[in-house]
Amino acid sequence: MADDSMLPTLVGGTGRAPDPTPEEPRILGIIPNYQTVSDPTRPYEPLTAKEKWVLFARSTADPFVMANVVLGASMSHMRRGIPDYGVGPASYAQRLGAAFGDITVQGMLTGAAFAQVLHQDPRYFRRGTQCGLLSRVVYSVSRVAITRSDAGRDVPNWSFMVGTAAAIGISNAYYPEASRNGSVMLSRIGSTVIGSALGNLLPEFWPDVQRLFHRHQHDVPQPELHVHPGN
Repeated sequence: MADDSMLPTLVGGTGRAPDPTPEEPRILGIIPNYQTVSDPTRPYEPLTAKEKWVLFARSTADPFVMANVVLGASMSHMRRGIPDYGVGPASYAQRLGAAFGDITVQGMLTGAAFAQVLHQDPRYFRRGTQCGLLSRVVYSVSRVAITRSDAGRDVPNWSFMVGTAAAIGISNAYYPEASRNGSVMLSRIGSTVIGSALGNLLPEFWPDVQRLFHRHQHDVPQPELHVHPGN
């Protein structure tokens, strides 16, 4: 059974509607998009060690992320998902604490600690409309395995892969015994990787949706106002 509390690290040109930028850091006005570099033509500037930690803190403490953690833990509690602490308010409190522990530890290890030590950039860099649809989909899902180094080169995404495995290993310290066997851990790693890979599709294609929306707005004919002179 897949883990419900290890949530995925679930972040324009001329004549186009602007892409989400640090000045517009949310998708649909609610989903945080801090970890995305939307303009693929922007010259690469690596994050400092401090900026990686600030980005982790900002992304983890975001109200949308917090609400998502509470919702996921609540749904998991109702159906006795992993980690299963039992029923009742005390068990729910333990599950909620585990959920916040999961999202915090995973974000800290993958986006800050290992990213700093291994000199890797935790952000998602859009490929953009300069490439075809299939190429962009493949690129998006591949970013869990490939990332950008602080030198601007594509490298194996060890910060995510090692950080995710380490975070799930650490969670064994507070998960109940029935929820920390090998098969459960492998299932949790798999669900986290798949969720993160699919989660990259939203920041990749959201600017395209914005452009279509703005284009539709401009294409809709505006009603003409006719003023008839009085008699």
